[in-house]
Amino acid sequence: MKILIPLVSGFFLSLMNLSNIKMVVSDMDGTLLNSNHQVSPLFLELHEQMHQRGIRFVAASGRQYPSMIVKLTDIGEKMSFIAENGALIVENDEIIHAQELPIHTVNEVLNTLESHPEIEPVVCCANQAYTPSKNPKFIQILEEYYSSHQRISNTEEILHAPLKVALYHPISGEHHIYPAVKGYDKELQVKISGDYWVDLSHKEANKGVALQKLLDYYNIDRNEILVFGDYLNDIEMLRMTPNSVAMGNAHPEIKAMASIVTESHDNFGVERVLQELLKH
Repeated sequence: MKILIPLVSGFFLSLMNLSNIKMVVSDMDGTLLNSNHQVSPLFLELHEQMHQRGIRFVAASGRQYPSMIVKLTDIGEKMSFIAENGALIVENDEIIHAQELPIHTVNEVLNTLESHPEIEPVVCCANQAYTPSKNPKFIQILEEYYSSHQRISNTEEILHAPLKVALYHPISGEHHIYPAVKGYDKELQVKISGDYWVDLSHKEANKGVALQKLLDYYNIDRNEILVFGDYLNDIEMLRMTPNSVAMGNAHPEIKAMASIVTESHDNFGVERVLQELLKH
């Protein structure tokens, strides 16, 4: 059965067949979370209905796992988490996959950034983040995405295996960070992951690779998943299925590649599609 979802512009697009969906996958910031970084009560109600129907929910984010579970505590035991842009998969507080980043690579990146003091780096590990930043404004921003973090003077103070280096610029990640680190794209994943963020991780670490591991584990086909995203770090997982949904607030490249565009994250774009899913 085909349904229609309203675009932000007021036009309509025909949606894919939702009758065989077994897994729903959603990015968090700019997608599942609204502008206040909150999950809606409506989503939690819809998740319970999905759970009763045997539809597994997966949150896939550039956030660290502790920051994700804080947002989804009420349903954390009933879902899967893809954290750190695919470098980490967690279920029931158990790490089931981690794609580590060598410490010498981390040091190389940080050395490169010494000539770019306006870029704030974060070394991300499974349950802890580290930053050399002394900027109080950045630390306040950091706390939203990395609830477990500490300041360091050098990488010798890092006590856990790195998974990713996240970089922040207060004006634009795409225009002020990416040009400084794009040369790493032959050896690393270099992802523009938000308006102000660029992430560097292992070449085999992205949301698509991590999602495929979950599909193999649960024996689910790519045609049986529904995927939501809004930014360039969502590309790999959106490409995996014909059932791809871009948010009304998404990056233009994401809107162009997705099967449909729903409403914005502040206008219940994810929930609107899930309501239609649950009618089947």
